Amino acid sequence: MSLPGQPQLHVRDQALYLEDVPLAPLAQEHGTPLFVYSEGHMRAALASYQRGFEGRNALICYAMKANSNLAVLQLFVGAGCGLDIVSAGELERALAAGCPPERIIFSGVGKTRAEMRRALDVGIGCFNVESEAELDVLSAVAQGAGKKAPVSIRVNPDVDAKTHPYISTGLKDNKFGIAHDRALAVYQHAAALPGLQVVGIDCHIGSQITEVSPYLDAMDRVLDLVGAIEDAGIRLHHLDFGGGLGITYQDEAPPKAAALWQQLLDKLDARGYGDRRIVIEPGRSLVGNAGVCLTEVLYLKPGESKSFAIVDAAMNDLPRPAMYEAYHQIVPVHARSGQGAATYDVVGPVCESGDWIGRDRQLDLAAGDVLAVLSAGAYCMSMASNYNTRARAAEVLVSGNKARLIRRRESIEDQLRNERL
Repeated sequence: MSLPGQPQLHVRDQALYLEDVPLAPLAQEHGTPLFVYSEGHMRAALASYQRGFEGRNALICYAMKANSNLAVLQLFVGAGCGLDIVSAGELERALAAGCPPERIIFSGVGKTRAEMRRALDVGIGCFNVESEAELDVLSAVAQGAGKKAPVSIRVNPDVDAKTHPYISTGLKDNKFGIAHDRALAVYQHAAALPGLQVVGIDCHIGSQITEVSPYLDAMDRVLDLVGAIEDAGIRLHHLDFGGGLGITYQDEAPPKAAALWQQLLDKLDARGYGDRRIVIEPGRSLVGNAGVCLTEVLYLKPGESKSFAIVDAAMNDLPRPAMYEAYHQIVPVHARSGQGAATYDVVGPVCESGDWIGRDRQLDLAAGDVLAVLSAGAYCMSMASNYNTRARAAEVLVSGNKARLIRRRESIEDQLRNERL
């Protein structure tokens, strides 16, 4: 039996497996909390995008903020992907993972001069610029380095992605991008700056999008601008449509990447831009359902109105429920009979009422059981912290019947190393 959204995760003889590896022995060997990722799932998710772009001039840049483990980056780079970065630290990770600089896209609203200089020095493929002030600064930095910075301007199309407000980025009230009605003037300004070379246009409307219509609406808005910009004499070599495709956490049914892009490419062809280079930056849809977080039940605490299952994973390991009230399925690594099932809030040990992993879950539990928190491959370890001086978890990558450690568990010595009395 496999679980919704996670075909690589299945139950055999009441034990939970990821690919052909049982999860209980991994928890015993490496301790908990523990993140475990399926290489097979990541490759299959990427293959869906690659099928959608077959025969097209396209660059898939994995948005590494979703999960920036070096082994994960190396997997995607080795499969032909570029990387979408948002900081100098991510740039260094991208290079360490072997990504060719020309396949690196630098996004984000707050790039510093030092970040710009480093990216120019290594020769990245493109800066996605998000404000007029950033254009001026980047031009000056590039001139000082004796270079021209390749730029794509992120346009805010004012399209509702119909997702959580914290991860919606395409509305006019969001901090991202240039307003649609200002875009042409900003492109003309960029083309006149001596340190810049305009190479494309960029649009990204949000994350965890489960419908096709916002993408189609955004594409129409962007292509309207492409025509106006090129009529003004500014040639755009690539069209960047961002990422944001959602995954199944509970009962969502997002379109498959190949099917989504077939619709978008049909529209692109119909509008006369089918020969252009396409750049996209998927993140969550490549890694989200590839991962689980294993956590041990420490205590069961019954109460008058609520019963709690207190586990050793916390909001510092799995921030999404606390940040977004996000839902993650929670299942036992070894199934019990179900006769002792009760309703629990699954909570962590951190001293915050917001430290919860799942609410009102029907589970048959005992202290010492190991639970798997599903769909934990994206925005969990990459957002993890040391709150309460808790160590960040270890990570394991599974491929077929083999598992290997790709990040050792952090120690207290690791945490204290850079501090001084």
